[in-house]
Amino acid sequence: MADVSVPAFWTDLYARGGDGWELREPAPPLVDFVERTPPPRGRVAVPGCGRGHDVRFLARHGYDAVGFDFSPPAVAAARALARAEGVAAEFLERDIFSLPHDFTNAFDGIWEYTCFCAIDPARRAEYVRTMATILRPGGWLLACFYPLRRRAAGPPFAVPPAEVRRRFAPGFRLERALLPRSVRLRQSQEWLVLFRRTG
Repeated sequence: MADVSVPAFWTDLYARGGDGWELREPAPPLVDFVERTPPPRGRVAVPGCGRGHDVRFLARHGYDAVGFDFSPPAVAAARALARAEGVAAEFLERDIFSLPHDFTNAFDGIWEYTCFCAIDPARRAEYVRTMATILRPGGWLLACFYPLRRRAAGPPFAVPPAEVRRRFAPGFRLERALLPRSVRLRQSQEWLVLFRRTG
């Protein structure tokens, strides 16, 4: 399996145009959810933010949005797009698994999309612990999980709903779940879930 846990893997994909996850726009599931039933405003983390389309969308809708990515080209592109659009969004070059050191209970909300499916599946429990640590008690985690069905060797790695329920159960309460509007190539492959951090 490719070493998805090092920045060089992702930087190489950006360099050779292998960024097939790039939508060049905010994710439709996020857009619909925020425009119809917006979570409470506050400071929101976006792990694995890439070029930051979702971060800028959240910032334009009144959230104090912070995007994290450990690929330097992704962070540079995200900052440049934010400057060009005049959007006040913050982008930090960080390994998401290092966030608890500096961001314990620092966020009111988290938006997760194509980060959980991109990390080494062996680190999924660590990912859940990391998100629980950086989110304040009672904070929300809105996540669009993709792909639901097994694919060829990842990334992205398949994310079965049963696994999501099991992994997030200890620290989160599931409040809503639905099949969202998706881009054409991801239709019927996405599951949108709103969690609340317990404790």
